[in-house]
Amino acid sequence: MIYSSEVQEMCPVAKGAYHGPAPIPEEGKWVQVKEIKDVSGLTHGVGWCAPQQGACKLTLNVKEGIIEEALVETLGCTGMTHSAAMAGEILVGKTLLEALNTDLVCDAINTAMRELFLQIVYGRTQTAFSEGGLPIGASLEDLGKGLCGQVGTIFSTAAKGPRYLSLTEGYITRLALDENNEITGYEFVHLGKMMEAIKKGVDANEALAKAKGTYGRFADAAKYIDPRKE
Repeated sequence: MIYSSEVQEMCPVAKGAYHGPAPIPEEGKWVQVKEIKDVSGLTHGVGWCAPQQGACKLTLNVKEGIIEEALVETLGCTGMTHSAAMAGEILVGKTLLEALNTDLVCDAINTAMRELFLQIVYGRTQTAFSEGGLPIGASLEDLGKGLCGQVGTIFSTAAKGPRYLSLTEGYITRLALDENNEITGYEFVHLGKMMEAIKKGVDANEALAKAKGTYGRFADAAKYIDPRKE
């Protein structure tokens, strides 16, 4: 340790009581975080790349400072999907501090990691007041049956109006229109359910039929259109 001459000439003054850092809520406990191993929690966050051409939703489950589970979902850029594949391998097993200072391939994923780090070390996690936190694998509950990401995709023009392409229920196959050409419902295919059925040996056409559903006043439509062609 090197001290400046000004400091060397100072006389020592005793420091008062040390109270430590303020406790933060972690998985049903109040914890004074002094080392990275004192941090636990599950939380979600969103990051974006510098030109804001894509985004990443990142979910981390941290136990005693170690990232034990990561769910990486990306949107808006083809290259980001491959970045997510690499980030999924990179993140798990690292400490929070290691992950914060590791290149996660895509700037949006790096930004999401930064935002999650702030949430976790300040005790703003989804499990702050949940005793014991959540088990490893809890993030998959966000994806639902078939483990498909929840992505809404809508295309619209002033000249031709909106086209629903993908919603929570799945891939939109037909839009229902009334006499005024306003959307009153839609038909969808739950891709996760369909693929699970096919993997179990169900004929593809049968699996497709079983995975279809409708929403809204679909049956009462004046006409139906394919949102990708019509």
